[in-house]
Amino acid sequence: MARAGGVWSPPTRLEPSRKGTVVSEASHAATAEVSGARTVAARAVGLTKTYGEGDAAVHALDSVDVDLYAGEFTAIMGPSGSGKSTLMHCCAALDSATSGSVFVGDTDLSGLKDKELTRLRREAIGFVFQSFNLVPTLSAEENILLPLSIAGRRPDPEWYACVIDTVGLRDRLTHRPNELSGGQQQRVAVARALVSRPSIVFADEPTGNLDSRSGAEVLTLLRRSVDEFGQTIVMVTHDPVAAAFTDRVVFLADGKVVGELRSPDRETVLGRMTRMDPRNLDRLAAHDTSGDA
Repeated sequence: MARAGGVWSPPTRLEPSRKGTVVSEASHAATAEVSGARTVAARAVGLTKTYGEGDAAVHALDSVDVDLYAGEFTAIMGPSGSGKSTLMHCCAALDSATSGSVFVGDTDLSGLKDKELTRLRREAIGFVFQSFNLVPTLSAEENILLPLSIAGRRPDPEWYACVIDTVGLRDRLTHRPNELSGGQQQRVAVARALVSRPSIVFADEPTGNLDSRSGAEVLTLLRRSVDEFGQTIVMVTHDPVAAAFTDRVVFLADGKVVGELRSPDRETVLGRMTRMDPRNLDRLAAHDTSGDA
């Protein structure tokens, strides 16, 4: 998301490629180069994250290179333990890398001190969590404005009104979280993420605690924020239905980027995830072997 003289302006959108276009691991880097006209909102370069040492070491991320484009809705998917949440946490400045670099815009996070990271998270990054993370003693409006209040900033009245109307919560602003449905609480969380006009919003399983109808409402809201406001959203999800709302799916396995899918649909994502599930590898290998025979 570009800013000129403090005024937000949406990035130029590119036409999506053919529905369900799969990009293999081998062509992943080439795709990034061909896509040079796109503005990169955040990127990881050689990103490695290791927990523990010696024989107990767990390599959550293994030299990951990925670009997250401005004005796009990107899903990060992979089997359990693939590193998708770790990747999001590192890109969102919630966790540090063992080696490699993460950039938000042109800012290298590895060069920032704690206070600078806090300022970056407050001013450039929005968050939407699976568990909503609302303050129970505050009203919906107070929760939405909380990040701005902490930063000592006032909301832009026109933008605030636009966000509230977009999430459809004008008649619920005085309600506390326990007086709202799960879907309404998550819409409060989305509004809170958008109201400061961040460069990028990271959403961690935003529909994980919602029923299908409430989940679809939240996903539609996220989709609208990209299409209508040029917002950049990166979402970790395990749900092929949620992924079908996005422009692009990046697949991880064993801490590596193993491919991506442009203009995804549910069936293509589901097929790809089924093949990536370790529980299915033996069955698929046996099937391929019998086919060769």
